[in-house]
Amino acid sequence: MTESIDLFSMENNNEQNEKLFINGKVAATFFESNDSFFKVLLVKISETNISDWHEDEIVITGNFADIAEENEYQFFGVLVDHPKYGKQFKADNYHSTVPTSKEGLVEYLSGDNFAGVGKQTAKKMVDILGVNLITDVLDNESLLDKVGLSSKQRKTVIDTLQKNNGMEQVIIGLNSYGFGSSLSSAIYNKYKGDTLKVIEENPYQLVEDIDGIGFKKADDIAKQMGMSANNPGRIRAGLISALQSLSLKNGDTYTQTGPILDETLKLLNNGNSENITGDDLSEQFLELAKTQKIVGEEDRVYLKDLYDDEWRIAEHINRIIQNPNTKTFDDETIDKKIRLIEKKLNISYDESQTNALKQAIKSQMFLLTGGPGTGKTTIIKGIIYLYAYLNDYSLDINKYKEHEFPILLAAPTGRAAKRMQETSGIPASTIHRLLGLSGYDDNNEGTKDLEGGLLIVDEMSMVDTYLFKALMRAVPNQMKVILVGDKDQLPSVGPGQVFTDLLRSQRINSMQLSTIYRQDSNSTIIPLAHSIQQGRLPEDFNEKQSDRSFIPCGANQMSSVIEQIVKRAKQKGFSATDIQVLSPMYRGMSGVNHLNDVIQEIMNPGNKEDQLEYRGIHFRLGDKVLQLVNSPEDNVFNGDIGQIIEVIHGEKSTQDKIKVAFDQSEVTYQRKDWIQITLAYCTTIHKAQGSEFKMVILPIVPQFTKMLKKNLLYTAITRASDTLIMIGDYDSFLSCAQSESDNRNTSLMQRIQSLLNGEIKPSNTDLLTDNKQTVETNNETDKPVDTDKNDQVEDKVPTEEDTEDTIKSYRLTSSLINSDQIDPMIGMEGIKP
Repeated sequence: MTESIDLFSMENNNEQNEKLFINGKVAATFFESNDSFFKVLLVKISETNISDWHEDEIVITGNFADIAEENEYQFFGVLVDHPKYGKQFKADNYHSTVPTSKEGLVEYLSGDNFAGVGKQTAKKMVDILGVNLITDVLDNESLLDKVGLSSKQRKTVIDTLQKNNGMEQVIIGLNSYGFGSSLSSAIYNKYKGDTLKVIEENPYQLVEDIDGIGFKKADDIAKQMGMSANNPGRIRAGLISALQSLSLKNGDTYTQTGPILDETLKLLNNGNSENITGDDLSEQFLELAKTQKIVGEEDRVYLKDLYDDEWRIAEHINRIIQNPNTKTFDDETIDKKIRLIEKKLNISYDESQTNALKQAIKSQMFLLTGGPGTGKTTIIKGIIYLYAYLNDYSLDINKYKEHEFPILLAAPTGRAAKRMQETSGIPASTIHRLLGLSGYDDNNEGTKDLEGGLLIVDEMSMVDTYLFKALMRAVPNQMKVILVGDKDQLPSVGPGQVFTDLLRSQRINSMQLSTIYRQDSNSTIIPLAHSIQQGRLPEDFNEKQSDRSFIPCGANQMSSVIEQIVKRAKQKGFSATDIQVLSPMYRGMSGVNHLNDVIQEIMNPGNKEDQLEYRGIHFRLGDKVLQLVNSPEDNVFNGDIGQIIEVIHGEKSTQDKIKVAFDQSEVTYQRKDWIQITLAYCTTIHKAQGSEFKMVILPIVPQFTKMLKKNLLYTAITRASDTLIMIGDYDSFLSCAQSESDNRNTSLMQRIQSLLNGEIKPSNTDLLTDNKQTVETNNETDKPVDTDKNDQVEDKVPTEEDTEDTIKSYRLTSSLINSDQIDPMIGMEGIKP
């Protein structure tokens, strides 16, 4: 398994400028991805233009169709240097070396692949159709009618040519468009043999149908084809992209028509002389609704995936709660086990902690929330021991075979999972790794089912709608689920506010911890956090405390003040790992980008021999760096912090590499992958979520006004375990504490309430827009307007009664049967006992 993962990572290797080729016979397939076209081949070379390759064989990687061993192929690409396996050839395109001479074609067509076609028949085919017959027949099967083949022979020839060449031509075409293995696989699985035809006719269809393909990629392909700017497919893709953009920017799972149309017009009319009008948008908006790419419900408009995911989450929660574990325990038995745990862990639970343990162990699903220092970690450990003691499970994981340990622990980030493992004493992993998710799996059903009796997930405030849907789908009946988090922290980066909605639904057993345990007489950080939670700053905010201080200064002084603080901290023995500067924004003198440069010069001045430059960032040996995207194949995730342990200078700058050590893995980055990392001496508060640092330095100035919310300040402050230094403008800190966080537009709370109240999921009524609805536009600006609502578009999406299309739900549920909406004998006509 390890070898497969390492081989798969070869997709990240660097391309050189010189185009090279290799002709040869495939000797073996070392690795073949189950969910994409990526393969690792051993090829015996017959011809190549690689001047410095003198061996008979070479390993070749790339996206390939059904490669047949012992067949000849020509590969085009670049020579790369894999960090573990050495020099290999990365192919960005290829083709079969199909014989082009008359004799070669006869041999090929009368070979073992063409059962029932002998040499005489093969010779007849070549004589009549010529040496280009393979390409010609793939384009026009009727040409074979001229040869006089039997129906069986005809079918054999067509099927074999399509299998050996048809799919191959699709992959070659996808390679030429620059799609990677995961996206190539997703595109082919959607369109099969029509793939290239779909792209050639309407590349914008990819935006509607394939997750991970954005408007810009489709627009670039369409421009190369000379497509018009007001092409209906382009407008639909713009609408979909606008909805996606609004979901990511605002964290909403739905929006209204006004913002969608405004965003779409900006996207479509950017740099185009041929402006799109509101009428154009209205027509395609209706088309997307009819085809269920978007869903309308009352005044809300959803991307279909987000609409479905909210309902699926609610359905899975209902399933889990309605299927409790049949093994129950009385209070006396539970109390006895709790006393044993207290003795084992040398702890004494108070009444609220005991109550939390009892509720958790009695509930099929349980929500635990609380601020810093309220004992969430203590309760998690107690739940683990209580579950094990009640079920006679050993907590020695060495006594279990792989995947048999009954307790699963998970968190959204690697750092949070590591902390969970350290405090509990049993293995924990990221949610992605637990589910076996890869880069493009977040929004599909490709997760593995979980095994065990208890699942505990920490840092739930960071989990978005897509990931939680995948997690809930994987939970089997009878598995207990404990979800732990701090409801007052920032919500997830992705769409939704899952943990908040679960709590607000009031349909799932929950408890809020409020007593502060983790503090001594000298600690003031935790009380400060709770003051902010209540919307105020403490009276002693300006006074220097043993573990926190406030330094007033203006934005123009910020760099100098932080420079002095970091220098002094370094003199006192604080390392770059210990110190974390957190800023709300990237730009400006108090922003992440500038402060990273300032702190790097103090903590790691380095020298030119140990650094590599990329987009204005100087990466140096020993630098603290931040991962910006999820990369499950490398076991590294968005927000993980690591250290550069090796800087590798190639013969050309395109061959430079950086090796980074993270908590749970080491990753080698080719230059083209450096966009995935950045310096981490200063990060945004969002990126620090789920982590703790010995010293946190927090600059807040008026320039950050639009970002200043209570949950932002609260999250930043609770990242500090020992020392907190706040710098900037007092009024800005006060504004932060007093500004309530924006509530996201989501429907999950209502979905949960609806299903757990015994109501039925609607059979997609009210999901389509009225054919007759139009969006009026201002002639001067072409922006959507509503003449009755002060230039605001009416946020109304009419119901399906006004349309000819009716879309029904085919999901069979017990609620539908019990309400007599489904005949229990459906499909049993004519069947007798």
